[in-house]
Amino acid sequence: MSDMENLPTIARNLSAMSSFSSSLNNAMFHQTLIPERSPAITCCYFHKPIFKVVAQSSQPVKKLGDSRQQQTNPSNIETKKKTNENAFASVVSFVSTLIPTSNMLSNHFNKMASLVNPPLHPSVDPEFVLTGNFAPVNEMPPTECLTVEGELPASLSGAYIRNGPNPQYQPIGPHHLFEGDGMLHSIRLSAGRATFCSRYVKTYKYSLEHNAGVPVIPNYFSGFYGIIDLVRGAIITPAKAISGHISLAKGFGLANTSLAFFFDRLFALVETDLPYAMRLTKEGDIETIGRHDFGDKIFANMTAHPKTDTDTGDVFAFRCFPVFPHLIFFRFDDKGSKQQDVPIFSMKSPTYVHDFAITKRYAIFPDTQLEMDPMKMVICNGMPARSRLAKMPRIGIIPRYATSDSEMRWFEVPGFNAFHITNAWEDEHDCIIIIAPNVLFIENFFNNMDKLHFSVEKLRIDMKTGMVSRTVLSNRNLELGSINPAYAGKQNRFVYMSIGERVPKMSGVVKIDLELECEVSCRAYGPGCFGGEAFFVSKDGNDPNCDEDDGYVVSYVHNEITNESQFVVMDAKSPTLDIVAVVKLPGRVPYGFHGLFLNEKDLKKL
Repeated sequence: MSDMENLPTIARNLSAMSSFSSSLNNAMFHQTLIPERSPAITCCYFHKPIFKVVAQSSQPVKKLGDSRQQQTNPSNIETKKKTNENAFASVVSFVSTLIPTSNMLSNHFNKMASLVNPPLHPSVDPEFVLTGNFAPVNEMPPTECLTVEGELPASLSGAYIRNGPNPQYQPIGPHHLFEGDGMLHSIRLSAGRATFCSRYVKTYKYSLEHNAGVPVIPNYFSGFYGIIDLVRGAIITPAKAISGHISLAKGFGLANTSLAFFFDRLFALVETDLPYAMRLTKEGDIETIGRHDFGDKIFANMTAHPKTDTDTGDVFAFRCFPVFPHLIFFRFDDKGSKQQDVPIFSMKSPTYVHDFAITKRYAIFPDTQLEMDPMKMVICNGMPARSRLAKMPRIGIIPRYATSDSEMRWFEVPGFNAFHITNAWEDEHDCIIIIAPNVLFIENFFNNMDKLHFSVEKLRIDMKTGMVSRTVLSNRNLELGSINPAYAGKQNRFVYMSIGERVPKMSGVVKIDLELECEVSCRAYGPGCFGGEAFFVSKDGNDPNCDEDDGYVVSYVHNEITNESQFVVMDAKSPTLDIVAVVKLPGRVPYGFHGLFLNEKDLKKL
């Protein structure tokens, strides 16, 4: 049968698939299209600028109040755009190489673009997502900064580095806040001076697209919303892999979530890929060493939140899969040798496990109502995740050195969904204490993050009786917190949490006393100012007599009124978290995710 004879049938099939996809999207988003918000916020959130990155000046900046002319003159540079029409044309061109088609069929295929590529939901529409201080910026070489308030303490010597998503090109199709190429923003501190630097993590995906000049790999996490997305993700990319244009073995991770330092290496991590080894130069620049497979001992991916026992030197991690077994626990010994995998067969459903915790004897895993669901992409119904509200959340506790899943114990905790675990330890009564933000309204986790609320809770699990008790430590919306890292896996007293505006856009910091079980300090960044993760840095982590809260809380803070970013240092011991120093940065720092602080001793090991 000829192409012309096939045309009516093909057109009907495409139209039917389009209608099916659209009906699924309507069913999915019918009641949650636009979250309630004030008019002012709505106007800001739905502004639709042309995609731009900021070319940041490497000139020093003046102090606030200086009468001289500002030396920093950031300019806007529009990146190479690829419109949806051109993207669709590329799809048609590629499909024509796979399936013999006539010009008339291609023309009809083009005319149906609006039908097979339906409008995107605001949560994954880049014109909505990448606005304000969520918009990406360009790289910046090491640039000296000026302290505009207070003085940088001499004990704060090293580098604070924070990871976060920063797409290098205008996304083609859907784009979620959690996506975008990883960019590290580092501020090197020494002798009261500060040097700032922003660099991409040069992942395989980044390099592939940087050389091509356009996006090459679809945003799989955002999901598929029409035939165009499905063709790009399920046909074109695999075909390029088969033809040898891209290598599946090199991974497509973004390395945009967190940072970890172990075995004298700095890693940029994301849970969908292997870590990327990084280094900081003496000048404060950031370099990518490469994707690290630990001697070919790890397959495909690992968690973005590995845990290190500072007493034993062991490093614990896991990987999560949409196929069974959904969770695999493993560890490295103090020499860096990977030990055997421990598949967790008792986790029957594909739970999306982002974080876990360790104590002196145990590893702790949350089994939440948030699950992976790749079939949603296949039927063009959005992101490959779902919230299963009928599911009973559980906490799984397994000995750290277990050799099989038979040693895992599960404890039901109704209504408790922990995305991050701030800390956990064992007490003298053979109980496990867990400190974690509980995700309320988890059905909104990906599509309507404005409606999320994180309630910080303290769980007590009696390992003898199986009884679980819970205490709410704060009624605020709190996430992206930290503790003194010397107390990881051990009983600690103080937790520093960020106040959620729209995670990861945070409006201040709260200090919680776990013994008093309440807030004891709070600082708001002020009108129009928002930061990120509240990260604790000890004054002297090597001093055993140093108080747990003797140190600083640091964060990048952005002023949305002046469009300026700062590095803010707060006194962690102060009743009001007093500001110790403010460093004005030479460029904007978009809202991001997790960071860490490396002291001078650690930096010399890189």
